[in-house]
Amino acid sequence: MAFLNPGAAGRGVPRAEINMIPLIDVMLVLLVIFMITAPLLTHAVKLDLPQASAQSSAAAEKVEIAVDAAGTLHWDGTALDRPQLASRLAELGRTRPKTEIHLHVDKSSRYETVAEIMAQAAGAGLVRIGFVTQPPGQGSR
Repeated sequence: MAFLNPGAAGRGVPRAEINMIPLIDVMLVLLVIFMITAPLLTHAVKLDLPQASAQSSAAAEKVEIAVDAAGTLHWDGTALDRPQLASRLAELGRTRPKTEIHLHVDKSSRYETVAEIMAQAAGAGLVRIGFVTQPPGQGSR
């Protein structure tokens, strides 16, 4: 916004300056808004929570299924074939459906084998499946 300066030989010359009053007003309004809302953001709800007296639950049951590089299946260290694995997973799903399955798979094994194991476990009602990996820098077990 340019304002005319009446002192320049009878004709108006625009002044080149910024009117700071509206900017200061906006800044003060924002300052007041932040001063009001800042204490509301740090407000905490005080709760007196009850104490639990229950013992910690036992370790979750788990079954370790391993697939080596040749594609051989192992159930808790015991070798077995695919039909035996399917029957054991079905039995486990009927008797203990909350059992965790830990899959130890060799990195050179086929993805198809892993997908079949997961499909059989899901079909048996076992949904707690985890992949066991080796952290980098450590040798094989």
